[in-house]
Amino acid sequence: MNGTLHDNEIREPLFDYLEEIYGKIRIIEEKTMGKSRADIVMVRPDRLCGIEIKSDADTYARLSSQVKDYDKFFDENIVVVGSSHALHIEEHVPEYWGIITVEEVDDALDFYELRKPRPNPKADLAKKLSILWRPELYKLQQWAEMPKYKEKRKDFVIEKILERIPDETTDPSEKKLPKNPIYPELLHLKISELLFERDYTTVEEDLKEYRKSDLKKALETEADPQRRLELMVEQADRSKNLRPRKKRHCRRK
Repeated sequence: MNGTLHDNEIREPLFDYLEEIYGKIRIIEEKTMGKSRADIVMVRPDRLCGIEIKSDADTYARLSSQVKDYDKFFDENIVVVGSSHALHIEEHVPEYWGIITVEEVDDALDFYELRKPRPNPKADLAKKLSILWRPELYKLQQWAEMPKYKEKRKDFVIEKILERIPDETTDPSEKKLPKNPIYPELLHLKISELLFERDYTTVEEDLKEYRKSDLKKALETEADPQRRLELMVEQADRSKNLRPRKKRHCRRK
């Protein structure tokens, strides 16, 4: 290390530090969110935390737009900064964001929690649910005893999940609960559980099997010969295009 810390020098020691202070976690790296990309998603048993790294080699040029995207997707957020940013970072992130500083001390990295993260008041549950893959959403539907909606898109399924959440703004004495309500605190636990279980080595096969069953059902119920032919072509194309790809997505305990 030469005194100017870079992102790739910070990550692995940071993961060890996060495990030390938070206990059970799972790290997912480079998650697309809106127009930005989250450096790290830290999965905790009851929440998701977005983590942005601003090393000494980085600037604040994109931080304001990144903050807006992080605030849509995660229950809480943390910014990790090199020592060159430590004095001014509080001016660039909301007061509910956590701040961790990092500097080199005796050839090792020293992390300091300058400010603990607080609940994100702008979190959007629909955006958080969109982090789940379609097969994971299907598992959530099974858990919540919902219809399968096998031929529906993610946005439709997410909307149906949100409809099952009781309105907390209604007076309890007047509240009309939806059928088989989904309570937010249990939903957050289930989302984390699914992300802890996510297996990147089987993702292509899981998606292939999910889509295969989806198309199979459509083929069984489709009466129009032309539409059946189109579905058969789509099934062949999906089987051909779903090939395993090697890519490091996350660090697992």
